[in-house]
Amino acid sequence: MRTKKLQHNKVNVITLGCSKNIYDSEVLMGQLQANNFDVIHEEDNSNAATVIINTCGFIDNAKEESINTILQYVEAKKRGWVNKVYVTGCLSERYASELEKEIPEVDAYFGTRDLPRLLKTMKADYKHELVGERLLTTPFHYAYLKIAEGCDRPCSFCAIPLMRGTHVSTPMEELVAQTEKLAAKGVKELILIAQDLTYYGLDIYKKRTLAQLLEKLVAVEGIEWIRLHYAYPSGFPMDVLEVMKKYDKVCNYLDMPLQHVSDNMLKSMRRGITKQKTMDLVKEVRAIAPKMALRTTLIVGYPGETEEDFNELKEWVREAKFDRMGAFTYSHEEKTHAHLLEDDVPAEVKQARVDELMEIQAEVSYQLNQAKIGNTYKVLFDRKEGNYFVGRSEYDSPEVDNEILVEAKKDVYVAVGSFANVKITSAVEFDLYGELV
Repeated sequence: MRTKKLQHNKVNVITLGCSKNIYDSEVLMGQLQANNFDVIHEEDNSNAATVIINTCGFIDNAKEESINTILQYVEAKKRGWVNKVYVTGCLSERYASELEKEIPEVDAYFGTRDLPRLLKTMKADYKHELVGERLLTTPFHYAYLKIAEGCDRPCSFCAIPLMRGTHVSTPMEELVAQTEKLAAKGVKELILIAQDLTYYGLDIYKKRTLAQLLEKLVAVEGIEWIRLHYAYPSGFPMDVLEVMKKYDKVCNYLDMPLQHVSDNMLKSMRRGITKQKTMDLVKEVRAIAPKMALRTTLIVGYPGETEEDFNELKEWVREAKFDRMGAFTYSHEEKTHAHLLEDDVPAEVKQARVDELMEIQAEVSYQLNQAKIGNTYKVLFDRKEGNYFVGRSEYDSPEVDNEILVEAKKDVYVAVGSFANVKITSAVEFDLYGELV
């Protein structure tokens, strides 16, 4: 039974999953707004007649969250709280036929590259002249910039190529134009994302050109930080590190998912790299860019992972002392190469291994943070939370890394979205505390 009056020109966009999905939702919202729709992002109890759910289909937990969200809004449709429910993104790219059969109440399903068709369904025009125009969902002072779509890597565990297709780089001039528009809106921090940043340019320029792209982006006035996410280790272009050293704007930060260190695992994962080459790469990166904060992610419980493999991984995490690290349990994904293998590590063992790795990393992070006490860092403040202003240094990405907290006393004030110098006075495992200089 309808309990509220719906606004037929209003669209509520729900975003699930990674930063690439955030970017895609922002582009979708920009197109809808240009077609005179009233667009909101993830507002509960809104009066929007239409809901668009941008789904994630990467691993089991993400798929479950996406399906539960779809069912939630299908139920809202049955109750008359919304009129139309559309589903887009990775889950519907990968499982469109199954979803149409299992949840037919959804009005239409769209894939990851179906934006023009989605807009047409909503009687909206895809406006080509809006390249780079987005409705930002992040805080106004930072934004994601997707420099490429898809992936050509053969990793055995990964379903991304099934959902996102092969690697396609965005031309440099388009990315510069997007960056200029973001800077004009007040964006100060640019976070470069792709399935694999290091592959950038190979398809259109016939060589790896991430370093050249960075040279162009640092010239954009207003942008003060440029951060690199998701760099593949095999074939990493070392000239990127030289650009990082040359320009203060390029953060001393690199997110390089290494996944494992055991040769058995790396070979089965089809990573194209060995334990020794991985260790040599980490050492070389740190030698060239000693100020670098290196973030990585690891997978445990991959088919065939023995106690010996896992102990090798634990020992490496202790030795490598990554500045930032995340760990995930292996998810057995259909149509991937690893799906041919037996998923033989029990779920409780997988979770125990994640917990053990993160305990080790907490100790590493605590030691590294203690060494920062007394140092002063340039901090970009993201928000005020309780009695603290909360920000980040160039060594920390939003949502996933350490934060720096400054107590909001009577004589202390910083504006959200602004920079200030902070001297670190104390530290715990994943947070630093300081005072304004």
